[in-house]
Amino acid sequence: MVKAVKVSGEMHRYIPVLAKNEGFNRIDEKVVQHQARKYGVTKFGMDRFVNGFLDLITISFLSKFGKRPMHFFGLWGTLMFIFGFLSAFFIGVMKIYNLTVGVKAILVTNNPWFYIALTSMILGTLMFLAGFLGELIIKSNPQQKHYKIKDQLNF
Repeated sequence: MVKAVKVSGEMHRYIPVLAKNEGFNRIDEKVVQHQARKYGVTKFGMDRFVNGFLDLITISFLSKFGKRPMHFFGLWGTLMFIFGFLSAFFIGVMKIYNLTVGVKAILVTNNPWFYIALTSMILGTLMFLAGFLGELIIKSNPQQKHYKIKDQLNF
């Protein structure tokens, strides 16, 4: 298990979760004897809480979407693009309607929703592409094993 689990940064807090992600299903606890500090002072402060929280978000994201990033980025990117497209379509329809009825209409670029729609479409496209690139990176990594050898049979 020690060779299979890759611990980086301050991820040592989450070794059981990392082990489970690597395919180890039976995780036990070992009782240890703790001893009081003899020298120095603790370095445990607010920054360790912040780093632990950020590491927790990283672990939860990688546990769910580490092997399929398109499921996260593709979904949110598509939703954002559709929202932006529908907003832009609504702005255009309202502009055409106001012109046909004879109501003085503002320029499309003076409408704040135009920029929200444009930003949503751009961000949606970028998120979709990030998911696509993530999938390509995962599939093209030749050293990544998608399986673990449980038993080896010798004939």
